[in-house]
Amino acid sequence: MSTPTDNSRPFGYRFAIAVLRPLFRAVTRRDWSGAENLPTEGGWVVCPNHVSHVDPLAFAHYLVDHGRSPRFLGKNEVFRVPFVGWVLRSADQIPVHRESGRAADAYRSAVAAVRAGKCVAIYPEGTLTRDPDLWPMRGKTGAARVALATRCPVVPVAVWGPQDMLAPYAKRPRLFPRKVMHVRAGAPVDLDDLYDRPVTPSVLLEATDRIMTAITTELEALRGEHAPRVRFDPRRAGVTPTGRPRPLEEAS
Repeated sequence: MSTPTDNSRPFGYRFAIAVLRPLFRAVTRRDWSGAENLPTEGGWVVCPNHVSHVDPLAFAHYLVDHGRSPRFLGKNEVFRVPFVGWVLRSADQIPVHRESGRAADAYRSAVAAVRAGKCVAIYPEGTLTRDPDLWPMRGKTGAARVALATRCPVVPVAVWGPQDMLAPYAKRPRLFPRKVMHVRAGAPVDLDDLYDRPVTPSVLLEATDRIMTAITTELEALRGEHAPRVRFDPRRAGVTPTGRPRPLEEAS
């Protein structure tokens, strides 16, 4: 697959870039690194951490600046928002029907996109991290499933800085002074030894753990700190795994 050009992107993609990229450049500063780890041909999966509702913009900005056109897996509710949903659909993005009988549709769409030579962005945490210090928490197995089905490269990406613009679940962004968006891509995660094994729960968990470890390693480099030895697990901590965090007993 050649490096995407503006004309090779769907109309909705070009529209979003034309509107959002100049605005984002005006209100942020950028610290991009690791672009040499981004594949230049074939389909692949890219997995970032999730610290703010703003970080998909920073992450997409990074990839677009390096000539890539990620297809995001996003919760279906966003696709229902007037105009926003139209842009997402016309930009060839992939809806996720969480906690429903159609949840497998996103997996099939992601596999098809990778096999068609596209870059598919999957947030393995599935939602904003619940970790108190915003380290990556326990991941879900979706990215691992797609990677094992397609044997494609999985590139870990760390994002840091969007939380200074918009804290998790905050409603009002802090635009000034301009915040620095740090985005760093790491080398593809080594999953070769898992490809010929049956896709059991233990294999999926092993692949997911490797992906989360790789993301965390890149984030440690950005933050200049060490992450906790034990990755945060929402259920063990007794908080809801999706949506605004609250005690599980309140959600039942």
